Order: sequence, then structure tokens, then C-alpha cells
Amino acid sequence: MAISIDNVYQKVLVLANKEQRGYITPQEFNLLADHAQMEIFEQYFYDLDQFKRAPKNSVTYSDRVTNIENKISHFKRYDQNMSSVALNQNGDVFIEDNPGEEGEDVYKLITVRLRHKAGQPLYVAEETQVGGEFFLYESSPLTKQNEKRPVYWKRADTGKGISIRVYPKPHVSNPYDPNVDGVVLITYIKKPVKPDWAYINVNNKPLYNASNSTDFELHASEEIELVYRILALAGIAIEKPQLTQLAAGFQTAQIQQEKQ
Repeated sequence: MAISIDNVYQKVLVLANKEQRGYITPQEFNLLADHAQMEIFEQYFYDLDQFKRAPKNSVTYSDRVTNIENKISHFKRYDQNMSSVALNQNGDVFIEDNPGEEGEDVYKLITVRLRHKAGQPLYVAEETQVGGEFFLYESSPLTKQNEKRPVYWKRADTGKGISIRVYPKPHVSNPYDPNVDGVVLITYIKKPVKPDWAYINVNNKPLYNASNSTDFELHASEEIELVYRILALAGIAIEKPQLTQLAAGFQTAQIQQEKQ
């Protein structure tokens, strides 16, 4: 799945140095690489919305919706448990306190599931908007939240990343033991890790250090797109408009091929 950061960097250098268009340092490359990866990652969700409105292809491997969903699936984390450390007395869940894997950042929350008592099934919590909608639901016995119809709303950033408040507040203990009370599980899409082309200096020249480097997390098919986007950004950074024009031409041709 991962794309070698060294492969991308070497291709960028070859294209940038052709006809003396400029040199991109490892520090510059790492900054531009992270920006380019996030641009491609965020574009997935816009493309998915666009492609879902177009007629589907009956051939699975060439269906654009399926292909985008496959690329996103690598970043999905299912039913990650929120421990009692992440849940305070008000029912606030600070998701960043207990991500599925250490160091991951939540990009988009998909579902929240709760169980309040041992033996109960897990119920999907409905997202509500704090204020009018939430208080409107609270005012009616038919729509008021309960253990079988839990709700949550997103809180403002408290410096701990994404946080939500769940109602009714469960008492969390061991989420995977059906004989104990309380569980909060979340499914989310995580952000890609920051790529890093690490190096050591040998005779005042940077030499690739594979053991300390971090590859791109995007699907292998995005390698060419990464090269073009980094080249376009590099042309701005090193004040070489010809480089940006070159990369833009490559990108335009690729987009026409993919989305025609």
C-alpha cells in the first residue's frame, strides 16, 4: 500500500533538475510532500461525492466509486474503544486521548456506538446539533434520548482534538466483556501520517536513511500524482514558474484521462 518516499523524491529531483530548473532540499521536499499527500487525501471525499452522482460501471475493477472507496478504506478504523480515561463525568469523550493506534489523528468521525448495561446490544448514537435541535429532542418524550436511542454532539476543540458528548452517559469499563456495563466504540477515518525523507550527511551531501524515513500512506496508484503535485508546489517555493507549468501540464493530462 505504501509509496516509497525515496522513489518520489528521486523522480521529483530528476524532473526539477532537468534543464537546470532548480534543486529541492530534503527539508523543502518533506514540507511539500506532506501538503501534497493531504491534498490528494482530501480530494478523495470530493471525488467520491461527484462519482456517486454519475452512472455506475458494471465492471468492479474499473468502477470509480469502488476505486475511491478502496483507497479510503486503508484509513478506516472500526470500533475503537474509548476507555474510562477518555470519558469524563459529563459524558465527554476526548477521542484523541484514546485513538485506535498510537499517534493517529482522527480526520472524520463515522459512527459512535454505545452500550449502557451488560448484555445489551450496541446501539448506534445519532449525531445532533447542540442548541436548538438537541433541546427540541429533549422536550419530547418520543424523541428524548435513552439507552436504546443514544445521541451525541461534537464539542468545540478543547486542545485535545475531536471530542464528543454522549447522552445518556455510559459508565465505561471493559468494552469487550459482555458481562460488564458500559462501552463507547467509534469508527473513524484517520489522517495519513506525515511523510519524512530522513537522511544523514556524508561529505556535506544528504544520503537517504531508510530506517528513519516514513513513506507515503496513500495507495500505490497515487505515486505519479504525488510527483506532479510536489513539482507544482516546488516551482512556487523555488520561484521557478516553468516547473509549476510543467507539473500542471502533467496533472491536466492525467485528470482528463481519469475523469473523462
